[in-house]
This record gives sequence, structure tokens and C-alpha cells, in this order.
Amino acid sequence: MELVELYSNLEKYFRESDHKERHPAKFRVPIGGSFYDEKEVKAVLECYLNGWLSTQIKVVEFEKIFSDYIGARHAVAVNSGTSANILALNALMEAGDLKKGDEVIVPATTFVTVVSPVVQLGMVPVYVDVEKNSLNIDPKEVERAINREKTKAIMVVHTLGRPAQMDKIMEIAKKYNLKVIEDCCEAHGAAFKDKKVGTFGDLATFSFYVAHNITTGEGGTLLTNSDKYHQIAAELREFGRFKSYQGERFGYSDEKLKDYDERYVFHRIGYNFRMADAPAAFGIEQVKKLDMLNEKRIQNAKFYTDNFDDELKKVFQFPSLDDSDFFQVFYAFPIVIKSDAQISRTKAVRYLESKGIETRALFCSSLPDQPCFKNAPGRTAGLLPVSRFLRDNAFFIGCHPGINENDLSYVIETLKKSI
Repeated sequence: MELVELYSNLEKYFRESDHKERHPAKFRVPIGGSFYDEKEVKAVLECYLNGWLSTQIKVVEFEKIFSDYIGARHAVAVNSGTSANILALNALMEAGDLKKGDEVIVPATTFVTVVSPVVQLGMVPVYVDVEKNSLNIDPKEVERAINREKTKAIMVVHTLGRPAQMDKIMEIAKKYNLKVIEDCCEAHGAAFKDKKVGTFGDLATFSFYVAHNITTGEGGTLLTNSDKYHQIAAELREFGRFKSYQGERFGYSDEKLKDYDERYVFHRIGYNFRMADAPAAFGIEQVKKLDMLNEKRIQNAKFYTDNFDDELKKVFQFPSLDDSDFFQVFYAFPIVIKSDAQISRTKAVRYLESKGIETRALFCSSLPDQPCFKNAPGRTAGLLPVSRFLRDNAFFIGCHPGINENDLSYVIETLKKSI
């Protein structure tokens, strides 16, 4: 088959089928999904047809297009958001800005891979409570949690695509000389006061997992404006290879190696976190669609909030779209059962799922209560009343581009019946 014919058939397939036909799901209204067309598939095919199989030109192109979109100087594309978090923390350690035993402030309510790299690298997470309305780390609690001798960094998470209060957090970081890592894994394109998240802190991380606002299948990236952190992270990603060498081939020399192949000189203990060209090519096309995909998520979230009646609002807390300082991109739609409601989360989510509406708990909710962290190093700042309330009463549902207005109306009517 000629390539022209192959590409023509791809276009016809996507033109004549809809998302639900191509991606049959167990649930009528799933939590998430991937949204792509023949452009992404063609880009991946071109990689394989041209022999671009490893970290080559498409990875470089993807790093450029994504960092430009966010507004950062540098990107280091990796194989997952988890790897990006490990690189961000490790880059700070290699630069001498963090060391084993230092404390890193984290939100108590978030996903496990915000905290696990902190522990794995020998540092101590400090669990801080979140705001009930935003679900993001509470700046007032951040400042209360700081130990002037031990606390050295803050990991901020923009939960479910809602930006954290970055002005207040950066003020605190400056006051106490703390490094800031933004975990933007659920917040591609989100902005606080017209500035995109991922551009406030020293480093930022993104995930391109299949259910996120855009995807590369599996993948992630680290962003930074620092030349130093970029160089370190790029070397750590690729085994610790000495990438800053400039000289003739087979010209590296030190007290042990003479005229050695610089491609096999490693001056850091690194990882293999590389992204390959095919996922990167897929991601390039996804970035071009990100604004459109986010707009659909926002429209779906607005449909929910505009059509929830007073009966539902007595039982459930829903996110607000009213504050113009926060440009939210709704990785998912969070719901919190109010303290005086006569319904349990268990009853609500089981009913919804029995009717074909997929749900999730609010990630790991109160992280220090998770089995893996019970006996791990860590400090809890206060009693975490909000996080522990969310642990027992919060969940989220989908509002992604694959959901249509009939689905949204069905969710609303089913929520009514659940109470």
C-alpha cells in the first residue's frame, strides 16, 4: 500500500467514526480518555518509517513546542511525570540546594508520586493541609509548617487543574529562601493571574499519561528557566552522561581517563528516563490541540455547575468557576459531600458506578494515612482536618472532551437520584 493511500484511509477512519466507537469503555461516562485523530497516528508512523526510534529529533522538537507554550526556557522530556518529579528533586540535590535529611513541604492531599520521590531520595516530607474549596495546599498552613533549620523546599500541586495561590506561596518561599517545585501533572495550560502554571517556581513537572489533558501515552517533562538545573536534569535523565563536554572526539581526559570517548563519560549517578521519538511526535500534535481540549473541559464543567440545582447543592460541594484569577483546566470534576449530608461517599459512588458513571477517590487524600507512608520518614503539620475530611468524603468524575451534553445531563440526573 502506498503511503498516500495509507494516510488517506487513516483520515477516512477518523472522519467516519466517533470517539466512543474507537474507544469502547466499561462506563457510559468514564473518568478520562485519550483524544486524538489521524494527525497523531501519522506522526507516530513517520517516526517508525524513518527509523526515529530513540531520543532524537522529535523529542527535541517536542521539548521546544511545549516549553514555548508554557513559557519556560528549557524542557527535559522524560518517560513519566513520576520521573520528572524525581529529576526535579535530584537536580536540586546535585546543585547543592537540597541534601538528604532536608524537609520538603508537600500537600497532604495529592497523588502518591509527589511524595514517594522525596522519601526515595532520602529527604523528609512535611504534610501540610489543603484548602477545602480549592483542594490545593493552604499557604497559611505552609508558613506554619516551616522549620527554619530543616525546611528547604515546597512542592506545590495544582490539583485537578486548578492553580494554587502562587503569589502567596512564592512570597513565603522568598521570605524563607525555599526552592519551589510546581507539580503541574494535572494542569496543562492552567494559569494564575494570566501566568501559566509551571513558570512560577524553580522547576516544574508535567505528566502526559493517557487520562491527562494531553497525552503521549506515557510520558512527562521537566521545565525550568535555569540553565544550571536544565543541564543537570538532562544529564540525570540519560544515565548521568557528561553532556557539557566540548572538544574533539575521543578527547576527554582526567586523572584516570586519557583521550577517552566522551560519549561514555558519566559524571553523575543517573537514570534512564528518556522519552522516545514516537511518543514525542504524538505529543507535538497534542500540544497544538491543548487549548481546544481545555476549552471543552471548561465548557463541560460549566454545564455541570450551571445545571446543579439547590437540592444537589445542599448535599454536595462543587468547584466554583467565578474567580477570574484562576484559569482552571479541569483534569476532572471534584465533588465533596457536605458534613451535614445524609449520605455516605460509599453509597454515592457505588450508585453512580452502578449506573455507568465512573468515579475516583480524591487520589490518596490524606497521604500520611496511606500504608506505604505510615512507617516512612515524614512530619505532619497539625491534624490535617481538611485533608482527612476529604479522605472520607471527596471523589471526582469526568468532564473531558469525550463527554457530550447528553452524558452531562445524565450525570446530573443520576446524582439527584443518588440522594
